[in-house]
Amino acid sequence: MDLGLSDEVYQDQILPYVSRTFALTIPQLPPRLRTAVTSAYLLCRIADTVEDEPALSAAETHAFLQRFKAVVALREDPELLASTLGRRLSDRTLPKEIELAQNMARVIRITAALEPAQRAAIERCVHLMCDGMPHFQRTASIKGLPATSDLDDYCYYVAGVVGEMLTELFCAHSPEIARNRTALAERAVSFAQGLQMTNILKDVWEDRSRGACWLPQDLFSRYGVDLAELSPANRDARFAAGMRELVGIAHTHLRNALDFTLCIPGREEGIRRFCLWAIGLAVLTLRRIYANPEFTTSSEIKISRSAVRTTRILTGIAIGNDWLLKRLFAVAARGLPLAPASQVRRTAPGRLIVPPEADPAGEPPRVFVRPTLLRSQPEPVAANERGPRRSDGNSAA
Repeated sequence: MDLGLSDEVYQDQILPYVSRTFALTIPQLPPRLRTAVTSAYLLCRIADTVEDEPALSAAETHAFLQRFKAVVALREDPELLASTLGRRLSDRTLPKEIELAQNMARVIRITAALEPAQRAAIERCVHLMCDGMPHFQRTASIKGLPATSDLDDYCYYVAGVVGEMLTELFCAHSPEIARNRTALAERAVSFAQGLQMTNILKDVWEDRSRGACWLPQDLFSRYGVDLAELSPANRDARFAAGMRELVGIAHTHLRNALDFTLCIPGREEGIRRFCLWAIGLAVLTLRRIYANPEFTTSSEIKISRSAVRTTRILTGIAIGNDWLLKRLFAVAARGLPLAPASQVRRTAPGRLIVPPEADPAGEPPRVFVRPTLLRSQPEPVAANERGPRRSDGNSAA
């Protein structure tokens, strides 16, 4: 890649190499918003790269993430961090991800030139992601997450924070959208969790091969499945039943994602396409998983190119018609189970992890009650790569 390009052109050109999904959806956004969302995604991706680097110890990962937070807050030199980090990333990290980390100063320069409200939303997102991800990575294993509530928390830190950030960026973009801020905020976390859960289900075996499992053990215990003993060779109907229950939960989140999208005025076609394409592809993926819950590789449930093309065409036709979009969603989701609303958390965790730097005594991470305007409401809802890789790859950022 020609590094003599302008920073903004560099952003646009590196994006397809680190996220196929976002390379498809981000260009649909209005220009000013497109630049901010691209910068935000790339910053989240850099954080994700640090978190995933196997050559770093837990202490080194934490230190790099704290420095990266300072870089995003414009309190540390990005060139210095990029140089130091670049020497520590191993060949286990994709070359384009290493290149992006080494060029973080380009992304930071663009972020620094954004409007104050945009910068604040992005900084908050990266801050929470950098503090939350290590908590789960430190305990990641093939045993899975202990409880479904832990899955909700994990999805929040790797994707939900992105949903909250997008809400703020959308509201900063348009006063008309801002009038729906409350309705959007009530659905933002659930919107992101629907996309993230789809990726978790799709990538279950790939994640497991890397020593991680993000499925909740408490749910699978009800079916007599021990996730620690699971393998492609010994999965059975009991495991399939657990996967189908999770499909139902993800489906309910995606219904909230659709409601989130319909809070965007119909004239904002680019923002609606950005959301609807991701939702449509997630629903089609859930259908493939539900029909074949005992798949052993993600290629077995991969969506065809024709399905992607059809999704784009149909959403384009219905883009400004809420009734028609609901009908399209209903047709796409036909046959999928729907979890009771009481089983679907729509908000951020009530407690957030205190970063280790705030605990000089070296005690285990603590938590604090997080004030929030969001409230759980008993009704159904609608990014891989998390948050990044969380929403269209391992995770989808």
